[in-house]
Amino acid sequence: MCSPDLVNWKKSGTVFTDGSRPSFVEGGGIWAPDVNKIGPGQYVLNYSMSVWGGTNTCGIGVAVADNPLGPWDDKGKMFISSEIGVTNSIDPFYIEDNGKKYLFWGSFHGIYGVELSDDALSVKEGAELIKVAGKAYEGTYIHKKGDYYYLFASIGGCCAGFNSTYKTVVGRSTSLFGPYVNKKGEKMLDNKHEILISGNKDYIGTGHNSEIITDKEGTDWIMYHAYYRAHSDQARTLMLDKVTWDEDGWPKVNDGTPASFSAKPVF
Repeated sequence: MCSPDLVNWKKSGTVFTDGSRPSFVEGGGIWAPDVNKIGPGQYVLNYSMSVWGGTNTCGIGVAVADNPLGPWDDKGKMFISSEIGVTNSIDPFYIEDNGKKYLFWGSFHGIYGVELSDDALSVKEGAELIKVAGKAYEGTYIHKKGDYYYLFASIGGCCAGFNSTYKTVVGRSTSLFGPYVNKKGEKMLDNKHEILISGNKDYIGTGHNSEIITDKEGTDWIMYHAYYRAHSDQARTLMLDKVTWDEDGWPKVNDGTPASFSAKPVF
């Protein structure tokens, strides 16, 4: 999907065809893509592949392209849960820090990070696997702002329609690998955090956020998904909200719930 303003979207292509679709998890679904431009002219896509409930057989795959619209060349699995030693290895997030490349991932069995190879297509040989958050979380995203790294994640149930309990939460650290803490100094390793976005009378199941995107006027925006109570089919909706930062450097989204109306980003 492509958009000039994060509001109006159009379908612009398909990553995988029937012939190129990944197959390292038999019958597996594909979700939670993370696309990054890595090096000159190469785009790398990390994705989750799993059957529902396949916590030990699921894994993270990788594909490359010269253009974000493809064509994409699937390189297959980067690792599966049983190989890497992390149960439920899904929801990848890529970040570069101090000239090194890293991948973070995990879903309700701990959030982990590891250094990648120079081409970002595999785990670096001999790299240490480091746990950065506890079993309450999935959908990891780390944002660097000022002196802090902010770890955004989701808690609760994502996919039960209007009974979903999904929420977006955050902690912060002065180091990429933590410890990430809440405002009281309690650790995300102990499942402590600040709640950033929860439901309200119009929306429920507010989680799995995107990267924070800064528009031309310097305003920060975040996307995530939620169920819109007015939709009787209970399909999930893509949400867009403004992010502000309080005087202590903590992110805020409205009153802690989705806005019903907003000015749109400026690009």
